[in-house]
Amino acid sequence: MIVKNIDFANELLKAEETKQAVTALTERDDQLMVEDAYRIQLETVNLKLAQGKKIIGKKVGLTSAAMQKMLNVNEPDYGHLFDDMRVENGATVKIDSLISPKVEAEIGFVLKEDLVGPNITYLDVMMATKYVVPTIEIIDSRIADWNIKLVDTVADNGSSAKVVVGEKYTELSGIDLRTNSMVLFKNNELIATGAGAAALGHPANAIAWLANKLHEFGITLKKDELILPGALSGAVVVTGGDTIEANFGALGSVTVDFE
Repeated sequence: MIVKNIDFANELLKAEETKQAVTALTERDDQLMVEDAYRIQLETVNLKLAQGKKIIGKKVGLTSAAMQKMLNVNEPDYGHLFDDMRVENGATVKIDSLISPKVEAEIGFVLKEDLVGPNITYLDVMMATKYVVPTIEIIDSRIADWNIKLVDTVADNGSSAKVVVGEKYTELSGIDLRTNSMVLFKNNELIATGAGAAALGHPANAIAWLANKLHEFGITLKKDELILPGALSGAVVVTGGDTIEANFGALGSVTVDFE
């Protein structure tokens, strides 16, 4: 299985680099388990680190009931964020640098101290948070036609591709993230709405889950890492010429153009 994990990791990395999607792993090996998928993801992480890339954070996916139902799962998943995935607010992303992109609006957390599982709670996350920041996660699938099951998306780094980071940093005192609203615009047209409660009832719950899940693999959330706790609405397909804006009210807004 170790050899197969490495082969799949190399294949997914090549797909990302060449923009040539591959057939779902689960269609080729129906014995793959979620544990195997995380091992494949970590193999890809090691390959990227060997290329000189640096981890800048983590992302949680499948935090909404709708997404979990779609993939027939009862828990979230996660992926890694690298320095070459970060996009500045208002920047332009070339559509041909991706395969089949979609966008999700999320409340990003930046930590002021490490979070080491197990037994991390919502309160631990709140106390360890330096500030929150508006973000747009650009997701993409190296699996052809988004024909994914949980194992496929976990192996494929949680289908993560890029993260657009806003410029307004907000400390948590006096902010109720559960009810904090989000409105998502595509080409100035309102296309989705949501609130912080969409991410496991509160975004901090999703980050607590992540810290505890990572402990199973000997990984911790690090000080100054950017953590994405999950989308506040469904994913939106984007193509060249689109402009996306996510407005989080008091937390600020973030935009990205595609060409």
